[in-house]
Amino acid sequence: MVLDNGRIFYIGSGTSGRLGIVDASECLPTFGIDDKIFGIIAGGDKAIRVSQEFAEDSNTQAWNDLNKHNLSKNDFVIGISASGSTPYVVSGIKKCKENGISTGCISCNENSELSNICDFPVEVIVGPEYITGSSRMKAGTAQKMILNMISTTVMIKLGRVFNNKMVDMKLSNNKLQERAIRMLQSILKIDREYAEQLIKENNNVRMSIEKFKKDEER
Repeated sequence: MVLDNGRIFYIGSGTSGRLGIVDASECLPTFGIDDKIFGIIAGGDKAIRVSQEFAEDSNTQAWNDLNKHNLSKNDFVIGISASGSTPYVVSGIKKCKENGISTGCISCNENSELSNICDFPVEVIVGPEYITGSSRMKAGTAQKMILNMISTTVMIKLGRVFNNKMVDMKLSNNKLQERAIRMLQSILKIDREYAEQLIKENNNVRMSIEKFKKDEER
């Protein structure tokens, strides 16, 4: 699916939706890719900052939101819901199933409605929250950890790392420029001056490695 030109879509509401967006948005700066993992939240982009409480009650909007991205059978949709019963998420996953699209979920209740309709359910049972009903706490932390595992594993499978180095990261600030230089020194066993030169010429760690290897072969 994802490895065959498919994509991953996270759908959720409230904290769950925001966590999906955070994980998806980090794939571009970390792995240099922005067309494989997408986060969709009930209530749209406004809900990222301002709670849209009734958006999660819709039984139709998730499917509409997904289809704005021309969803296909190559794609994979993951519903994120601490309770496993959020109408926005459950209805979206049901429509995916009806249309032959593979699905997964991340929930924190055992044997939930959402888990029972997904192809690949993940249930992380964290127990009662310290503040009753506040699923942004233990449940939110657990969901974020699972999302990290999913996106990182996908990026490794797609070849977006070299050993354990994120060689496709976007060098968008001084910190990352410095990290890239140290990375080249470590991988290629070269001095700092040469590493700086390669980064200046290529502005990308992977391309710098490839340039170094070509020069060495001559």
